[in-house]
Amino acid sequence: MDTDKVRPVPKAEQIYWLLRQAIVHLEMQPGAVISEKELCAEFGVSRTPVREALQRLADEGLVDIFPHSGTYVSRISFKVAEEGFVIRRALEIESVRKAVANVTDAEIDRLKTLIAQMEGILASNELEKYLDCDDMFHSAIAGISGYPRIWKFITLAKVHLDRMRQLSAPVPGHLAMVTEQHDTIVRALASRNADQAELAMRIHLDTSFAVMARMYEEQGALFDGKE
Repeated sequence: MDTDKVRPVPKAEQIYWLLRQAIVHLEMQPGAVISEKELCAEFGVSRTPVREALQRLADEGLVDIFPHSGTYVSRISFKVAEEGFVIRRALEIESVRKAVANVTDAEIDRLKTLIAQMEGILASNELEKYLDCDDMFHSAIAGISGYPRIWKFITLAKVHLDRMRQLSAPVPGHLAMVTEQHDTIVRALASRNADQAELAMRIHLDTSFAVMARMYEEQGALFDGKE
């Protein structure tokens, strides 16, 4: 058996991730019509893998499928996004406290490098790159905690939250504030102070969500009906 061979990724899996990224990044706008026929032509596949991918997205609440009517990009659910925020905050506070006990100087340097990258992104005004770098920062802390699967659970829980993050990214001063808060978190980790690290993470997540929540009021057409 040749262990060096990499098993090809199934078409349905590829289509799922490409569509998921496009929806989360708002390249496919909430409410937009999704044509199975066009997707089949675009990816050069039959309807089966396209339907499998769309069903997975529907299970995550990113796509609405109405039999005999049509398939649409779902509108953002504030209720689900808020639930994702609560889950994320609980898990990230736990992970940052655990990370204090494990973090090395090399890992502190890696986190500082990510912050420098964020500063560079802001300086060049390439905001579309910021949130991926932000996720790398938080994922790295989860890895340092010794519980890397925490980030996998957070990623699943925060999908609607991520769409709100895209909306809030252009808010003047928001990402600069986020970057400063990241630096505060790293300084708390470097001092090996779990209470300071937790407080810094809590403030960071709470203030970010407050900015995102304003999007619900200002861009209501992209959201489900208010609860």
